[in-house]
Amino acid sequence: MIFQKTKIKGLYIIVPEIKADKRGYFTRIFCKDELEKNGINFDIKQSNLSLTIKKNTIRGLHFQKNSKSEAKIVRCLRGEIYDVAVDLRKNSPTYRQWLSVKLNNDNKKMLLIPKGFAHGFKTLTDNCEAEYFMSEFYDPEESFGVRWDDPLLNINWPNNNPFLNERDASWPLLIEK
Repeated sequence: MIFQKTKIKGLYIIVPEIKADKRGYFTRIFCKDELEKNGINFDIKQSNLSLTIKKNTIRGLHFQKNSKSEAKIVRCLRGEIYDVAVDLRKNSPTYRQWLSVKLNNDNKKMLLIPKGFAHGFKTLTDNCEAEYFMSEFYDPEESFGVRWDDPLLNINWPNNNPFLNERDASWPLLIEK
């Protein structure tokens, strides 16, 4: 596994090393030893799978607060997504900065998102399946979000007029302080 550092501390793009032959390929998608060698402590508490049927759909921007703050490893199993992570760590020098990466079955990339980040994605194709490894159990009492189109974040989402569910469309805006 190759861990590519990004401009935001703690946020990594993970590129699996693929061993291919005439049968197909083999790769690791999670290895606690390799994470620890890169200074990352990540225990999987929950694994989630989402199917998003319609292209141009946004899921997010989601996060959990307080003791339920979670790290995530996200990958796209089918289709292609524009994956976004937003630094919401108030004491971070990259507070409110975001990073995007295209994840799909062809590039097999994964995004490792540390605690204190909001996460979301926009589907670039129909029928996208995304898999998430979570470092914390889901707690609806600590589940929050930020508006996908928050002007303080100014995320450069591809295309306009996304499809959102009511919950994601109504998350609050960040307030400048």
